Amino acid sequence: MKNTKKELIRTIKFVLFSASAGIIQVLSFTLMEEGFHLTHWISYLISLVLSVVWNFTLNRKFTFYSANNIPIAMMKVAVFYAVFTPLSTWWTAVLTGANVGWNEYLVLAGTMAINFVTEYLYDRFIVFGKSIDSAKK
Repeated sequence: MKNTKKELIRTIKFVLFSASAGIIQVLSFTLMEEGFHLTHWISYLISLVLSVVWNFTLNRKFTFYSANNIPIAMMKVAVFYAVFTPLSTWWTAVLTGANVGWNEYLVLAGTMAINFVTEYLYDRFIVFGKSIDSAKK
Protein backbone atom coordinates (compact mmCIF):
# COMPACT_ATOMS: atom_id res chain seq x y z
CA MET A 1 0.00 0.00 0.00
CA LYS A 2 2.91 2.35 0.75
CA ASN A 3 4.28 1.99 -2.81
CA THR A 4 0.84 2.66 -4.28
CA LYS A 5 0.57 5.91 -2.33
CA LYS A 6 4.12 6.87 -3.29
CA GLU A 7 3.38 6.28 -6.99
CA LEU A 8 0.13 8.23 -6.76
CA ILE A 9 1.99 11.19 -5.25
CA ARG A 10 4.67 10.85 -7.93
CA THR A 11 2.01 10.87 -10.64
CA ILE A 12 0.27 13.92 -9.16
CA LYS A 13 3.59 15.79 -9.07
CA PHE A 14 4.25 14.83 -12.69
CA VAL A 15 0.80 16.12 -13.64
CA LEU A 16 1.36 19.43 -11.85
CA PHE A 17 4.84 20.00 -13.26
CA SER A 18 3.64 18.98 -16.71
CA ALA A 19 0.78 21.45 -16.36
CA SER A 20 3.30 24.19 -15.62
CA ALA A 21 5.31 23.09 -18.66
CA GLY A 22 2.06 23.13 -20.63
CA ILE A 23 1.43 26.70 -19.56
CA ILE A 24 4.93 27.63 -20.73
CA GLN A 25 4.31 25.84 -24.01
CA VAL A 26 0.95 27.52 -24.65
CA LEU A 27 2.19 30.99 -23.68
CA SER A 28 5.34 30.72 -25.78
CA PHE A 29 3.36 29.19 -28.68
CA THR A 30 0.89 32.08 -28.49
CA LEU A 31 3.73 34.61 -28.43
CA MET A 32 5.39 33.02 -31.48
CA GLU A 33 2.07 32.61 -33.28
CA GLU A 34 0.33 35.88 -32.49
CA GLY A 35 3.24 38.17 -31.61
CA PHE A 36 5.87 37.13 -34.12
CA HIS A 37 3.49 35.56 -36.70
CA LEU A 38 5.72 32.54 -37.19
CA THR A 39 4.59 29.44 -39.07
CA HIS A 40 2.57 27.02 -36.92
CA TRP A 41 5.16 24.27 -36.88
CA ILE A 42 8.01 26.65 -36.00
CA SER A 43 5.95 28.14 -33.16
CA TYR A 44 5.21 24.62 -31.97
CA LEU A 45 8.84 23.52 -32.14
CA ILE A 46 10.18 26.48 -30.15
CA SER A 47 7.47 26.18 -27.50
CA LEU A 48 8.04 22.42 -27.22
CA VAL A 49 11.77 22.83 -26.55
CA LEU A 50 11.11 25.41 -23.83
CA SER A 51 8.55 23.19 -22.10
CA VAL A 52 10.73 20.06 -22.32
CA VAL A 53 13.69 21.70 -20.60
CA TRP A 54 11.43 23.06 -17.84
CA ASN A 55 9.60 19.75 -17.37
CA PHE A 56 12.76 17.64 -17.33
CA THR A 57 14.44 19.84 -14.75
CA LEU A 58 11.53 19.88 -12.31
CA ASN A 59 10.56 16.23 -12.68
CA ARG A 60 14.11 14.94 -12.31
CA LYS A 61 14.58 16.82 -9.05
CA PHE A 62 11.13 16.81 -7.42
CA THR A 63 9.11 13.94 -8.93
CA PHE A 64 11.59 11.15 -9.53
CA TYR A 65 14.28 12.35 -7.06
CA SER A 66 16.89 11.09 -9.46
CA ALA A 67 20.61 11.42 -8.83
CA ASN A 68 21.47 9.79 -12.14
CA ASN A 69 23.89 11.31 -14.59
CA ILE A 70 22.12 14.41 -15.95
CA PRO A 71 23.70 14.33 -19.44
CA ILE A 72 22.75 10.65 -19.85
CA ALA A 73 19.20 11.27 -18.61
CA MET A 74 18.89 14.25 -20.94
CA MET A 75 20.19 12.14 -23.84
CA LYS A 76 17.44 9.59 -23.12
CA VAL A 77 14.90 12.41 -23.21
CA ALA A 78 16.49 13.63 -26.45
CA VAL A 79 15.97 10.15 -27.95
CA PHE A 80 12.27 10.33 -27.02
CA TYR A 81 11.98 13.75 -28.62
CA ALA A 82 14.03 12.67 -31.66
CA VAL A 83 11.01 10.49 -32.44
CA PHE A 84 8.18 12.57 -30.97
CA THR A 85 9.23 15.99 -32.32
CA PRO A 86 9.41 15.15 -36.04
CA LEU A 87 6.16 13.20 -35.84
CA SER A 88 4.30 15.88 -33.91
CA THR A 89 5.77 18.68 -36.01
CA TRP A 90 4.67 16.82 -39.14
CA TRP A 91 1.11 16.19 -37.91
CA THR A 92 0.91 19.80 -36.68
CA ALA A 93 1.84 21.06 -40.15
CA VAL A 94 -0.56 18.66 -41.87
CA LEU A 95 -3.52 19.19 -39.55
CA THR A 96 -3.22 22.99 -39.50
CA GLY A 97 -2.43 23.25 -43.22
CA ALA A 98 -4.75 24.34 -45.99
CA ASN A 99 -5.97 20.83 -46.85
CA VAL A 100 -7.18 19.95 -43.33
CA GLY A 101 -7.40 23.38 -41.68
CA TRP A 102 -7.80 22.41 -38.04
CA ASN A 103 -7.40 25.12 -35.45
CA GLU A 104 -3.76 25.32 -34.33
CA TYR A 105 -4.75 25.48 -30.65
CA LEU A 106 -6.88 22.34 -30.95
CA VAL A 107 -3.96 20.51 -32.55
CA LEU A 108 -1.62 21.84 -29.86
CA ALA A 109 -3.93 20.60 -27.08
CA GLY A 110 -4.22 17.12 -28.61
CA THR A 111 -0.48 16.92 -29.16
CA MET A 112 0.19 18.00 -25.59
CA ALA A 113 -2.14 15.26 -24.28
CA ILE A 114 -0.32 12.61 -26.33
CA ASN A 115 3.02 14.01 -25.18
CA PHE A 116 1.95 13.97 -21.52
CA VAL A 117 0.98 10.29 -21.45
CA THR A 118 3.87 8.97 -23.51
CA GLU A 119 6.47 11.10 -21.74
CA TYR A 120 5.32 10.03 -18.27
CA LEU A 121 5.67 6.36 -19.19
CA TYR A 122 9.02 6.93 -20.88
CA ASP A 123 10.42 9.00 -17.99
CA ARG A 124 9.10 6.63 -15.33
CA PHE A 125 10.42 3.43 -16.86
CA ILE A 126 13.27 4.41 -19.20
CA VAL A 127 14.84 7.72 -18.17
CA PHE A 128 14.56 7.49 -14.38
CA GLY A 129 13.43 3.88 -13.86
CA LYS A 130 16.55 2.55 -12.11
CA SER A 131 17.47 5.82 -10.42
CA ILE A 132 14.12 6.78 -8.88
CA ASP A 133 14.52 8.07 -5.32
CA SER A 134 18.31 7.89 -5.52
CA ALA A 135 18.65 11.57 -4.55
CA LYS A 136 16.44 11.35 -1.47
CA LYS A 137 18.10 11.95 1.86
